[in-house]
Amino acid sequence: MYFCVIEPEEGREREAAFARLDGPYAEHQWLWRFFPAESGARRDFLFRSTEFDRGRRYYVVAEREPKSLDSPWRVRVKHYAPQLHEGQRLKFELRANPVVTTRRDGKARRDDVVMARKKRLLVERGISRWGDWKTADRPPEQELAAEACTQWLCGSGDDGSSRAGRGGFRVVDHSLGVDCYQQHRSRNHIRFSTVDLSGLLVVEDPATFERTLREGIGHGRAFGCGLVLVKPV
Repeated sequence: MYFCVIEPEEGREREAAFARLDGPYAEHQWLWRFFPAESGARRDFLFRSTEFDRGRRYYVVAEREPKSLDSPWRVRVKHYAPQLHEGQRLKFELRANPVVTTRRDGKARRDDVVMARKKRLLVERGISRWGDWKTADRPPEQELAAEACTQWLCGSGDDGSSRAGRGGFRVVDHSLGVDCYQQHRSRNHIRFSTVDLSGLLVVEDPATFERTLREGIGHGRAFGCGLVLVKPV
């Protein structure tokens, strides 16, 4: 595997901004240029974008080494082979697309976990819209997002396992931070949500966790979600 940082060349930030494709799915298409492959090839990289003082920076974990293009974007790359062992503690960051799958009208549908929690609370109170809930017991959205996203990552599913557990790790109690819950809508009608999760994890199954670092966790990976960034405590 390779760990890549793609960012504007110093002094060429404006040119880099014009060269980058904008929009949730367009970013993914633009990044393909650094990983040229035959038509129809499967995506073999994960990415996350962040803002910094010179524009936008991309962190990418890929199975193939990227190509440095003749462009205003600089590519830094190194081999990525984390040395993992059971019981290891690591700090982590994850931008996730937190959804649950439900069946409606005989079809499987993905629902944003925060919106699903809101809908359930509204049904319990016989209210049709969130804005109609005027009493003081209405939970703040950030509190609701924290509860729903904690359950999404750490809570037990129907089989008794958690999403974290299936990824080969567990989150240390009370260490999980939930921030920046957002709903996104693009010009081509793509709708999805993101949330930034961070905290302290313990590796429980090194082989499974290594696969999680390579393949990601959750949905929305084409939109910059799913990449688990880790560093030693």
